[in-house]
Amino acid sequence: MKAMVLAAGVGSRLKPLTDTLPKALVEVGGLPMLEIVLMRLKAAGVREVIVNLFHHAEKVADFLDSKRGFGLRVELSRETELLDTGGGLKKASWFFDEGEPFFLHNVPVITNLDLGAMLAAHCSSGALATLAVRERESGRRLLFDAEGLLRGRDSPSEGGVEWAKSPVPKAESLAFDGVHVLSPPVFTKMTESGIFSINRPYLRLAGQGERISAFRSDEYYWQDIGSAQKLESARARVKEKGLPI
Repeated sequence: MKAMVLAAGVGSRLKPLTDTLPKALVEVGGLPMLEIVLMRLKAAGVREVIVNLFHHAEKVADFLDSKRGFGLRVELSRETELLDTGGGLKKASWFFDEGEPFFLHNVPVITNLDLGAMLAAHCSSGALATLAVRERESGRRLLFDAEGLLRGRDSPSEGGVEWAKSPVPKAESLAFDGVHVLSPPVFTKMTESGIFSINRPYLRLAGQGERISAFRSDEYYWQDIGSAQKLESARARVKEKGLPI
């Protein structure tokens, strides 16, 4: 099985730490975030990974080389400009040539999410993409109908509700965890190009009737390390409970 780890981000909210250190190598519980994510993917059955790079790219590449990819086949997708989540995935589409579902995982996310259960749910649902989502505070949420299908987004800070097609009564507004399972046909349907968020094709395709499904992750621990406060929260949790690997 294959996966992609999105590790190109600058980590501006973690400055000055990320002035000299890529966000992917910020440590929680004594291990770099990239190592934590790769070990969790490996435990879920992943054997081949592509990692996108931009900020302090050589430091990430050297780290992976020094660890010999943690026993995984690791490819690098170098970006000369930040392509965002969708653009980064599309640039790496050549890697996913086996026709099987794959994971897409943000590097600054620490979680004990059951990746195997999420993969099984994706395969049984026939979805084009499955997104780990939960009820939590967020300025950008996605809207799902009673069947757990994506129907729009709710972003108060960016103009409010945007429906993928038509309004859905009692649609549930949920925050996205930054962990996806996708099926390769997504690439032929991803007509966007350049710099774009993966949410853009998700919303467009949902409006065209494609199944973009929710995987409820409320029962699992989750924390992104996108700010100094969130990083300290993750470190405190790991100190108490241990690493989720």
